[in-house]
Amino acid sequence: MIDQLAINSNTYHGFSLEDAVKGAAKAGFKQIELAAVKDHTAHVLPEMSEKELLSIKKLLHQYEMRCVGIGAHSNVMTEDGIINVLKNVELANFFECKYIITATGDPHHDSDVIEDEQILIRNLLPVIEMCERLNKVLVIETHGNNYATGTALNRLVQLLSRRIKINYDTANVLFYGNIEPYDDLQASVAEVEFIHLKDKLGANQEWNFPAIGDGNINFLRIFQILERANYKGPISVEIEFTPEGPSGLDVVNDSVQRSFHYLSTILSKLGGVR
Repeated sequence: MIDQLAINSNTYHGFSLEDAVKGAAKAGFKQIELAAVKDHTAHVLPEMSEKELLSIKKLLHQYEMRCVGIGAHSNVMTEDGIINVLKNVELANFFECKYIITATGDPHHDSDVIEDEQILIRNLLPVIEMCERLNKVLVIETHGNNYATGTALNRLVQLLSRRIKINYDTANVLFYGNIEPYDDLQASVAEVEFIHLKDKLGANQEWNFPAIGDGNINFLRIFQILERANYKGPISVEIEFTPEGPSGLDVVNDSVQRSFHYLSTILSKLGGVR
């Protein structure tokens, strides 16, 4: 499974994409999820010029880093949110990656409550059509009020299309859903095609997402569930620290390096690289 690991560039929130690529490559990562969230972590955006996008491709090539997904968190209950997702499907096509990642409500404040699921389903129809045409998959993250767990998302994606799957965030189910990830992941893993691998410290509703291995989540148990399910998708490491954020780039790089080392050790217990 180590070949499925990626770094979520949102880990380098507040720093440049070049910082993220350099730091992740040095740690041992070969794949990256590019954060494309306007007004938050905008390492790549559909509005960028062709020259800017080509320079990002060149940067990834220079560090032998492959893009596995576009983190395009949008409020898909709004017209603007759907337009943004559609643009990011095209962006995924440009970067030759399969996955576009979003939640369902406001990507920043998480306060939305979806009262009519049929509106959400209807809104996603053009996204499904474009994903079908371009051979992409939209993965919806365990996040926010309505779809905080894999079990909740499992029900939703089964109403939709093979082009809509689950992005399972191992810490969000604690933070938003107030449940541990193990039984919930087991119950929904058949519809999971993307993982945000995130650790958790403190109370469930406390924003504290440290380096992998520094928190309380049992990742050996997580990987055993994924292995039994023959999970083949990306496993994107995301470190979001605390509300104060990291004190500097060295702290982020150290957390990324320690996470990769910890995961290498854990995966060796499962028999190493597949």
